[in-house]
Amino acid sequence: MQKALTFIISKLLGSYINVLGYISPKKATALAYKYFSEPKSGRLVNEGLPDILKEAEAQMITHGQFVFQMYTWKGDQNVILLVHGWESNASRWEDLIAHLKLSGSTIIALDAPAHGLSSGTEFTIPRYAGFIDIIVRKHRPQSLVGHSIGGATILYYQAHYPNDIIEKMVVLGAPCDFNTVLDNYAGMLSLNSNVFLMLKKHFLDNFRINTDNFCGDLFASKLNVRGLLAHDKDDAVVAFKEGKKIADAWPEAVFIVTEGLGHSMHDEGLYKRIYSFLLG
Repeated sequence: MQKALTFIISKLLGSYINVLGYISPKKATALAYKYFSEPKSGRLVNEGLPDILKEAEAQMITHGQFVFQMYTWKGDQNVILLVHGWESNASRWEDLIAHLKLSGSTIIALDAPAHGLSSGTEFTIPRYAGFIDIIVRKHRPQSLVGHSIGGATILYYQAHYPNDIIEKMVVLGAPCDFNTVLDNYAGMLSLNSNVFLMLKKHFLDNFRINTDNFCGDLFASKLNVRGLLAHDKDDAVVAFKEGKKIADAWPEAVFIVTEGLGHSMHDEGLYKRIYSFLLG
């Protein structure tokens, strides 16, 4: 029932935006972008934090007009930074954190823009990468781990903020082509080509993002750090071919193909592979 209702609401919204696109293009573009960039879930409140986050040292960090939440599980000089995906938060790493803590490493996780306890209502990869850069410059993690859009973000980050601090990267279930993400969104709302092109222009005008060239495989081709890339054949959110494109472009990456894990990629065996890669 809930899925049917969501489907109907999405189609009605898309129809309204399509009509608005001919009457008031600016309003139509703004509305289309709003629903694309604002996560509908993944928020947290201080009074109801998951136990794994209560165990960490929490810190709010200011970045321009934004603040973002960082969590630290203190350990030794080996630092690992965890970067979650869309409509999630730092607590999604609970099972992996349990494995990584066995190494004695310092583990850091953050809440993305408009997620968890971080401020804002709008998510963008460049803004997320800006948050990551603050942590990298200050805490100098040797390794980055990203899931889904978080995986795409660390690829973007390392390609646009090249440094010799990061030595290893783990990317799980990440999308490759931004145009594919936009296509899926347009399909969900049944947006017409007129609105789709206006939305692409919005990214170019406001973020200097040419969606045709905003691709994980392009970012990966610029990397010279060792990588572990995993994607599940049964991922219904991000197609397997997306991960394969990134793997083919990343010269220093090992590609792990999993089955039956879906998009979440939660699995003891995979966590052991990640542990061995990061700490072996």
